[in-house]
Amino acid sequence: MGEAMDIIARRPGPSVQEVFEQDGNPAPSILREESPAQGQDLSDISRERYFSKQWHDLEVEKVWRKCWQLACRVEHLPNVGDHIVYEIVHDSLIVIRTAPDEIRAYVNSCLHRGTLLRTEGGCVNQLRCPFHGWTWKLDGSLSIIPGQWDFPHVDKDKMRLPEAKVGIWGGFVFVNFDPDCEPLEDYLENLPDHFAAFNLEDRYVAAHVGKIMPCNWKLAMEAFVEAYHVSIAHPQVMGYYGDTNTQYDVWPDIHHVSRMISVQGVPSPSLKGVPAERTIEEMRRDVPFFAGKPIEVGEGETARGKLAERAREKISRSSGRDMSDLSDSESLDLIEYLLFPNMVPWGGQALPITYRFRPNGDDPETSIMEIMFLFSKAPDGSHPEPAKLNMLGPDQKWSDAPELGSAAMVADQDTDNLMRIQKGLRASKKPGVTLARYQESRIRHYHQTLDAYMSRS
Repeated sequence: MGEAMDIIARRPGPSVQEVFEQDGNPAPSILREESPAQGQDLSDISRERYFSKQWHDLEVEKVWRKCWQLACRVEHLPNVGDHIVYEIVHDSLIVIRTAPDEIRAYVNSCLHRGTLLRTEGGCVNQLRCPFHGWTWKLDGSLSIIPGQWDFPHVDKDKMRLPEAKVGIWGGFVFVNFDPDCEPLEDYLENLPDHFAAFNLEDRYVAAHVGKIMPCNWKLAMEAFVEAYHVSIAHPQVMGYYGDTNTQYDVWPDIHHVSRMISVQGVPSPSLKGVPAERTIEEMRRDVPFFAGKPIEVGEGETARGKLAERAREKISRSSGRDMSDLSDSESLDLIEYLLFPNMVPWGGQALPITYRFRPNGDDPETSIMEIMFLFSKAPDGSHPEPAKLNMLGPDQKWSDAPELGSAAMVADQDTDNLMRIQKGLRASKKPGVTLARYQESRIRHYHQTLDAYMSRS
């Protein structure tokens, strides 16, 4: 632990764990763990991986056709026949509920002449090709060949729709194109244990916004997994957000998962003498939890403690559950995980966000980014219809989606910078990207996992 202890000893204080020690409602043990990266190769990351078509094509074969990836939520498929179309580069799946307790993922291609069977989601009782009418039952078996007399050479029993693997965790539906893939439970590594208290299966998609980003999908994702850029790119949050004291966790022998924890309700360590009133005022401005009646800090109280108290009140009302014992951290903080290759789920109760990043078709220099808000279901399990994807147009900003609140401003600020990064990498004469030893350790860990997949035979 020598190198790791040296890394975190140099980090500005107070550390996340020191903030936790002062909390009135203490953080759970899973958040009291700290695991800074050890022994990482500090070499530059090759810049070609962000724009090379050759690298992109290899990613399709080695990553997108081999890894578990988020397709949708269970609440998107409540009834038999409900389905969505999931596309990744050239591949397309129909992810469909085929029975009350079964979800399958069929390759979205007619076995006659290749027509896409579905171009959008909906509810069907069969899968029928719109070109010649070949039809499959929901169990994947071929039921109708129009003019069957002309196909004596076709064995209908051998014309089942090919399938991808399906797994479910936390209310999320995952797919994997590799028939020999490891079980989803193994792929998730420590993620289920870390999210056990967050009850993602008891949530539903309350907002879902997407946008074509002017950069490679990895660049887009990297902007959301470190806080090193916050003071320059998002200065409006500095009065209530711990940026340079963010905790970054990379666990030994864990390849697909990493974490960062940024405390809120306290100012950035770079700001000195920030009064509690400013911290509260600026957080109330940006986070809807804290609207309404004034928040006053009394003798012996802290801005963080009072903000956590208000957050618990709001979470209790919105969820219909008594959350008065919820920790200050789970009420306030950014507790963000990354699941390789492209899912970024947040823990806790304060910021129920999940990001998803994908290539935009076959173009390595643009990508699709999605932001989902997951709100709690009612205590009886009921919930509104899940939000439909609000796909923003090329001239629209994230702030044109009011359902995102202040998250839209942050995403817009990052989008402007990401366009410049993508173009700058093309213009650069430096062969690689240089990463910080600690604050960008999650990005390095991610690329080490990516390199391992890319080198597989």
